Amino acid sequence: MSKTQERVDAASSNGLQQGRVAGPVAPPRVSARRRRPGVIALSLALIAAGGAGVAVLLLQVGHRTEVVTVVRDVPVGQVLTQDDLGKASAALDPAVKAVRANDVDSVVGKRAAVELKPGSLLAPSQVTKDSLVKAGEQLVPIGLKPEQVPATALVPGQKVELVHVPAQGATDTGTTSDAAPQTIDGRVVKASKAAPGTGIVVVDVATSATDGPTAAAWVSAGTLKLVLAAPDGS
Repeated sequence: MSKTQERVDAASSNGLQQGRVAGPVAPPRVSARRRRPGVIALSLALIAAGGAGVAVLLLQVGHRTEVVTVVRDVPVGQVLTQDDLGKASAALDPAVKAVRANDVDSVVGKRAAVELKPGSLLAPSQVTKDSLVKAGEQLVPIGLKPEQVPATALVPGQKVELVHVPAQGATDTGTTSDAAPQTIDGRVVKASKAAPGTGIVVVDVATSATDGPTAAAWVSAGTLKLVLAAPDGS
């Protein structure tokens, strides 16, 4: 073989090798990631737990209770009727005490222990079966000026003393200056809000039938003072 032929063969061989090197390279095969059954099970469990939590939350938010409401003004001591009450569905906090709608018959016929306003829920403590003005008692209205109203709120059932204080410049006949003032035991039935402009508060006080006229005379003469009794009534 001539040197010229050898060169041609060598060139052909080099070109073939170069063609092989320059050809496209196939990407390596990547095997599919193995799925772990434990991870799949955990994912499903978390999804299920999340769904259950949302369902419980929706049930709690949507849980509503039928309760008794007040639909018109009811003054203290008035007997409740069906016309005074209504029903409503409300989502109640456990701390809220309200009469359930199915217990409405248990409050009809009782008296309002406090003043009831339309739109409010009726609580068991707001009604009583006892009459606020009992047999043998009289109701004496007493007007108190702003400076005579106690800082402690006057509430129905609160015990008070009606004290007779002689008018300025006058003295009680038959009494000495060091004698104890006359007093009458009473019980608050109702206390109004302060009147606009004057600030006067009217307090309805229940007294015994024998003391009622005397207390009314003191009120008329402007010689009556209202004093809160001790919490234990002593």
